[in-house]
Amino acid sequence: MKLYDISRRLENGMPVWPGDTEFHYEVSWSKEESGSVNVGSVTMSTHTGTHVDAPFHFDDSGKRIIELDLDLYIGPVRVVDMEGKDSIGADDLKDIDLEGFERVIFRTLAWKSPESFPEKIPYLKSDLGPYLASKGIRLIGVDVPSVDPIDSKDLEAHHSLNQNGIHILESVFLNHVQPGDYELIALPLPIAEGDGSPVRAVLRAFHAPDFVE
Repeated sequence: MKLYDISRRLENGMPVWPGDTEFHYEVSWSKEESGSVNVGSVTMSTHTGTHVDAPFHFDDSGKRIIELDLDLYIGPVRVVDMEGKDSIGADDLKDIDLEGFERVIFRTLAWKSPESFPEKIPYLKSDLGPYLASKGIRLIGVDVPSVDPIDSKDLEAHHSLNQNGIHILESVFLNHVQPGDYELIALPLPIAEGDGSPVRAVLRAFHAPDFVE
């Protein structure tokens, strides 16, 4: 069994959503000061890097992170090729077999430069929520910062997915991963009031396909 890390690296200067809290790590209590250890502190948004959205992120009455079922974020997942798409809707999945899966991740490879925040991303159409629900999907993952367009204020995809019982994993890193079937492990932190949470997301391949370098 091989693990493939699909988490984006957390480091000072990394790209974050425009206007959101910058990621910052520092040693706030050094070994010289404490006499025994280095202790670091972190400042960050709950939507930094690879993360999950809680419904409270876009719905004041929605569930917080602590209220979400952990089994959503661990289990079999199908990684589906959506490279070259400007948007992804039900028609784009008509030839994709999702039978037996509760989780799907779309591999778009649209975030070309990890060092800068993308100006435009492929987004999910609002008809995708009911379609995926009809197939038994409970979790959707994308390799871009959002399931909606960068400039969206109504967040149609977020709301459609939520209304159909589908949870959201964003900003996974899939450049080194081929489409196929894996086990996903992407557990959120138990942030009691959280609207989102960073995750350390990995894929576990029991029978690994050929991977791109």
